[in-house]
Amino acid sequence: MSSVSLAFPEPRRPAPLIASALFLSETVEGLDDGAGFLDGLTPAEVARVRAAGRSVSLAPGESVFTQGAPHEGIFLIEVGRVRVYYSGPSGRQVTLAYWTPGHFIGGPSIYGGGCHQWSGVAIEPVRVTVLSSTTLRGLIRQMPGFALCLIAALEAKGRCYTAMAQMLGTRSVIERLAQLLLNLGDLYGTPENGTVIIRRRITHDELAALVGSTRQWVTMMLKRFQRDGIVSIDRAHIRLMRPARLQEIVLTEG
Repeated sequence: MSSVSLAFPEPRRPAPLIASALFLSETVEGLDDGAGFLDGLTPAEVARVRAAGRSVSLAPGESVFTQGAPHEGIFLIEVGRVRVYYSGPSGRQVTLAYWTPGHFIGGPSIYGGGCHQWSGVAIEPVRVTVLSSTTLRGLIRQMPGFALCLIAALEAKGRCYTAMAQMLGTRSVIERLAQLLLNLGDLYGTPENGTVIIRRRITHDELAALVGSTRQWVTMMLKRFQRDGIVSIDRAHIRLMRPARLQEIVLTEG
């Protein structure tokens, strides 16, 4: 709206209220697996990678890369969040993920050639390090450890898009919405008297793009959830009044 005998650290769970990567998934486990992909390098090696690239700052709404544009490298997110999305022939957009600092975006091709299959846009002030295809090839030849880090990050990306495809292919849209609300509660929620308060505003449009539906449908379902006492929504919060009922929907709705 991220040497040859690397010991990769355990996946890091985001600290409370710190933005995690977000995509459609059955669990919050693994959402940030790729955020620390450079952690296997020494500080000097990380500095070398960043020095080889070019730092670019973007304002909210500016494109990092655009679907259909020539692919010329990847982008390491240093600051801010980037929404990555696919635009269909009708113009309808599906959000693939919100990526956060530590992740790289602009794949899956890393050597250049071809075109971007989706777009990335800054949803807040963003700074990225641009690693061109030529630069990537040089770093991979000179730093075997960096090559292994990149492979680990590509594996994490593969798990992300596999999780999203599984949700889209096997879960009904109401199940996807219920699971997304539960995931937001796990990531950003604060338990309070049997409820969960999500102190993070997310619009109906953003929810719709994540679950693969329309804003109108999401608005209708959220009103239904409110009538049934499952959620309560105001301008600043989403309160999960009956998280267990959302879990039942995930498990039983068709």
